[in-house]
Amino acid sequence: MSPDPRQSRAARHARPAAEPASAPRRKPITVERITDAALEVVATEGYDALTIRRVAAVLGTGPSSLYAHIVNKDDIDDLLIGRLYSRVVLPAPDPAAWREQLLGVYAQIRDLYLEYPGISRAALASVPTNLETLRVGEGILAILLTGGIEPRTAGWARDALSLYVSAYALEQSLVRHRRRQQHQEWVLSHEELLDRFTALPAEEFPQTRRHAAELISGTGHDRFDFALGLIVDNLRPTSG
Repeated sequence: MSPDPRQSRAARHARPAAEPASAPRRKPITVERITDAALEVVATEGYDALTIRRVAAVLGTGPSSLYAHIVNKDDIDDLLIGRLYSRVVLPAPDPAAWREQLLGVYAQIRDLYLEYPGISRAALASVPTNLETLRVGEGILAILLTGGIEPRTAGWARDALSLYVSAYALEQSLVRHRRRQQHQEWVLSHEELLDRFTALPAEEFPQTRRHAAELISGTGHDRFDFALGLIVDNLRPTSG
C-alpha cells in the first residue's frame, strides 16, 4: 500500500524530534585548578576561610575529589606558596650588589603575601617541597653565597629573613582586616596612640612618654626595610 500523502506531507512539516541534550562535560580536577580555587578563597575571604571543603565547593565538587591530587590542607599550603613564588623574579647574583638584590627579592615576596590576606601563614613552620619555592630559596642562597657569606651563616640568615617577612605580612594583613571591621575601638590611629602614650603616668613610663613620637614613627614599609637592614647589614663576607 502506498503511503497516505497527507501523512507524508505532515511528516515533512513536522519539527524534528530534539535529540537528548548531552550533559556539559565537567572540567577535570587538576592540581592547577585546585591552586586557582584556593587562591580565590584567600583573595575573597581570607586565609582563615581556606579549607579543603571550601576549595571543593568553588570547584563545584566534593572534598573526596580533591584527594586524588592532594594529601591534605598542608599540601594546599605548599601549592599556594609555590604559585606565589613562581612570580618572583630572581636577579643574576652580583657580588657588588648582593645586599640590594637580597632586599629586592624579599620585597617581592612581601608584596605577593600582602595581595592575599593572611596567606603568609602557609609559609610559616613548613618545609617547602614545591619546586618554585625551592627555586626562590636557591636563588636567595646563591645571592648570599655570591656576597661572600659563609654557607651556614647564609642558610641561617635566609631562614631569619624569610621568617620576618612572613610575620610582617601576616601582621599587616591582620591589621587591615581589623580596621575594616566595625566596633574595633582598640585599633588606634597614629594620633590616638600618641595621645595615649603621652598621657601615661610619668613616674612609671618616663621613657615611653618622652620618646612617644619616635616609638610610633615610620610610614609605609619603613620598619620592614629597617628590620631587614639590621640583618643584612650585619652579615659579614668571609675574607679571601
